[in-house]
Amino acid sequence: MSIALVAGLGNPGREYAQTRHNLGWIVVEALARKHGLAWRPEPAFDAAVARWDPAPGQTCWLAKPLTFMNESGRAVGALARFHRLPAAAIAAVYDDCGLDCGRLKITVTGSPGGHNGVASLIEHLGDGFVRYRIGVGPKHPSEMDLKDYVLGKFSPEQLVIIEQKLDHYLQGLELLLARGVDQAMNQLNRKDP
Repeated sequence: MSIALVAGLGNPGREYAQTRHNLGWIVVEALARKHGLAWRPEPAFDAAVARWDPAPGQTCWLAKPLTFMNESGRAVGALARFHRLPAAAIAAVYDDCGLDCGRLKITVTGSPGGHNGVASLIEHLGDGFVRYRIGVGPKHPSEMDLKDYVLGKFSPEQLVIIEQKLDHYLQGLELLLARGVDQAMNQLNRKDP
């Protein structure tokens, strides 16, 4: 099953722009820039959408839900129903506190891991969508509230890592679209030496 919808999770509004929780948005916006795609607001879906034709006969929609993170599934679910896409044709790009900053991991099942955006996707799509998880590291200090950590801005050190890895994330998404989930997992889930 090829991926036909890539949703970058995040929160709308300038105050959230450079926060850890908006990493999904940052990555899909960079992908759209790289391929010269234009975003269009789609009020019917509560999302901004860009059309991408990566290969002849292949169309992929990039989406930024304009609901807040906790309601991401509402926007992605509406897009999936409109385009008649099963969960397996959808990839969600999002920040993951369970992975070291900068690390990339692709999975297809599992719990939301405390991520409200993922919980919302499971609620609206069921399980089986591709999870394109990008590490933002464990919260620091550890007693900090998780919400405060993910809604906080990247530290200067984290920002350097994310900027250095951005091309890697985009190539990973391109690989996922071109070669499918299994090959992308085999290549991208290896820990960097």
